[in-house]
Amino acid sequence: MNNNGERLKQITLSILKNHPEGLTITSLSNITGTHRQTITKYVLELKGAGKVYRRRVGSATLHYLREKYVGQFERSVS
Repeated sequence: MNNNGERLKQITLSILKNHPEGLTITSLSNITGTHRQTITKYVLELKGAGKVYRRRVGSATLHYLREKYVGQFERSVS
């Protein structure tokens, strides 16, 4: 994976850490300034790695950072 992809995944994890209420793909796309399809690709990779989970709430799908990764993420950024 290229450095931009890894950087976007780290940014996404940081954003999700700061939004425990969960975010939609559209919200993540708007915050990062990245195309919706691009952010979807990386969110699904993070989901596959077990770092992010998704939950349907009405018509929306919200994405959350798994609690067990909050501490690990803080250490990796420091």
